[in-house]
Amino acid sequence: MANVADTKLYDILSVPPGASENELKKAYRKLAKEYHPDKNPNAGDKFKEISFAYEVLSNPEKRELYDRYGEQGLREGSGGGGGMDDIFSHIFGGGLFSFMGNQTRSRNGRRRGEDMMHPLKVSLEDLYNGKTTKLQLSKNVLCSACSGQGGKSGAVQKCSACRGRGVRIMIRQLAPGMVQQMQSVCSDCNGEGEVINEKDRCKKCEGKKVIKEVKILEVHVDKGMKHGQRITFTGEADQAPGVEPGDIVLLLQEKEHEVFQRDGNDLHMTYKIGLVEALCGFQFTFKHLDGRQIVVKYPPGCVRVVRGEGMPQYRNPFEKGDLYIKFDVQFPENNWINPDKLSELEDLLPSRPEVPNIIGDTEEVELQEFDSTRGSGGGQRREAYNDSSDEESSSHHGPGVQCAHQ
Repeated sequence: MANVADTKLYDILSVPPGASENELKKAYRKLAKEYHPDKNPNAGDKFKEISFAYEVLSNPEKRELYDRYGEQGLREGSGGGGGMDDIFSHIFGGGLFSFMGNQTRSRNGRRRGEDMMHPLKVSLEDLYNGKTTKLQLSKNVLCSACSGQGGKSGAVQKCSACRGRGVRIMIRQLAPGMVQQMQSVCSDCNGEGEVINEKDRCKKCEGKKVIKEVKILEVHVDKGMKHGQRITFTGEADQAPGVEPGDIVLLLQEKEHEVFQRDGNDLHMTYKIGLVEALCGFQFTFKHLDGRQIVVKYPPGCVRVVRGEGMPQYRNPFEKGDLYIKFDVQFPENNWINPDKLSELEDLLPSRPEVPNIIGDTEEVELQEFDSTRGSGGGQRREAYNDSSDEESSSHHGPGVQCAHQ
């Protein structure tokens, strides 16, 4: 389903928000026949609602306004007034509809401009240590020469062709008693609703009321911030006459780190060690995100945690999470020791567990090297139980034993 601000007009036609043009036509024709005043005197205003819904949704520009901003987008696109306000009040209850997208109304009732969203890529070091950087962007600001009026005082006039609405309405009769209302952008004012004589236009902005300006923002990435967190600069988005500027919002995007992985306020890393180190213990050194050389003393084992060496907490950077180190034991290659010496090595290691007594028949098998490119048995040749039924063989087929050497 399409993501729209309001579905009332779609509900009137009983179509989903993603309905195609043909689906809209079919729904409109069906309902128009059913609720036309000539055929259904008790329909009341139902036919008006159906006609209005189809008029909006069959016009690509109107439909886009309605999908993005709901009732308010239609009001501002049409200029309201007259019968248009009547049908708005009837369908939407007369209440103004706040923009569901980035455009809303501010507390003082002024229309609010759209927010500008920018991704900001940061490294894990930036989030650990904090960072101050500068962001350069281009935005619209009110022309200082004409104070955003587009020309000298009194030069701006309401467009006579569209009566200041920015759109023109055309009525087309489909059948006796059935009309279609169509709307298009006014060509005289290009949808502005206002016109300025060429000689009275501002020379700096050429009547556009805004000019481009380069803005440099100082961005502070605080210690402990996370991926997806937002940094907001209030009122720094594009300016427009009669509109309160929206915000510039920076969305932090953490870049992948070659050593550490973050989990909340904790850090994780993997360190490769040999069999001797795993058995006998050792110490190693790594460089932390703030440049410190950390020496880790390692007793025998698999996973260890270093308390207080994780990520700093946001707005409480003196408190940190933990660093978890996973040790990946690198087993030696085959034939790394003389078989005659194995017994001497075994004497140095803890005793083997006793072999349990097994009652009943047994079968001895051998472990072989595992080839990951050949899969785990689907295409392997089966040596035993060739005469078993498919049912029996599948029921006896359990997970295999794998031994991988690194």
